[in-house]
Amino acid sequence: MKLNFDNDLTVRKLFIFCTYMESENLARTAETLGISTVSVHRALHTLEESLRCPLFTHKGRNLVALPAAWTLLEYSREALQTLSQGLEETRRTAGIGLGHLRIGTLYSLSLETVPRLIMNMKLRRPELELNLTMGSNQVLTGMLQNNQLDAIIISVTETEIDQKVFEQVSLFQDDIYLAVPTTEPRDAAVDIDLRDYSDKPFVSLDEGFATFTGFQEACHVAGFEPNIVTRVNDIFSMLSLVQAGMGYSLVPGRMRKQYEHDLQFRKLAEPYQMRQQIAIVFARNREHDPNLLALVAEGRMYALSLQDKSQPRA
Repeated sequence: MKLNFDNDLTVRKLFIFCTYMESENLARTAETLGISTVSVHRALHTLEESLRCPLFTHKGRNLVALPAAWTLLEYSREALQTLSQGLEETRRTAGIGLGHLRIGTLYSLSLETVPRLIMNMKLRRPELELNLTMGSNQVLTGMLQNNQLDAIIISVTETEIDQKVFEQVSLFQDDIYLAVPTTEPRDAAVDIDLRDYSDKPFVSLDEGFATFTGFQEACHVAGFEPNIVTRVNDIFSMLSLVQAGMGYSLVPGRMRKQYEHDLQFRKLAEPYQMRQQIAIVFARNREHDPNLLALVAEGRMYALSLQDKSQPRA
């Protein structure tokens, strides 16, 4: 007999069969599996129907295994073991359930957000190895889609995320500022008009970075095409160029603490203000992965801690 599409032989039936064969007792099998004796009896009966072969003979209320049942038991155990190993290897290939988690993040989040999440993750799961990859929104999103990363921490404002495929956990919202060399005269205005800088040189990140998208949009609202003298691939290099006086740039507010003595950060007036929503993004079909659940828990705690800091004290 060969297996075919019409055969209703299932793993569940084989599992119940193997469990029953250990004791040849319906009640004990039902107790072991947490199901009713009727379910056990029905599974064994339909297994015989699927095989079109008698496996048991009735002796009172008991089912006594025939020689065919013992032959099936030998191969069923081997088949279930092989299937179990195959499923485990499949999960390993997909990066699920392993002792490491592959996280992608923006360079700008490596100053505070990601280190805090990683430290708290290590406290929660000391045995977990965390592999960190830094890049642009575009690169990281592509790596997540290709299963090269388990989760990414990016700005979802500039990136179109398929809500049916990916889950998001919001962390915080960040304002965009104009970064100016400290050698520049201080601007008395509380919020600056970006149009006043339309003739200034700018340095920026390459396309694909979240900050570049916000930069382009802000300049578009201000009604001018920025004079970009150079583009770089990470925000730290970009700020070093601003510090050296090569030009101005638009950067997220999370960089202010690190560079408060090296640069001026001027807040944009509301018409030009661009905000980034930072979030953890991962595949919905992995929402029960224990490693990702730990990351999500830490992300939510981090978000709550930021909300507590922003609330005024009574």
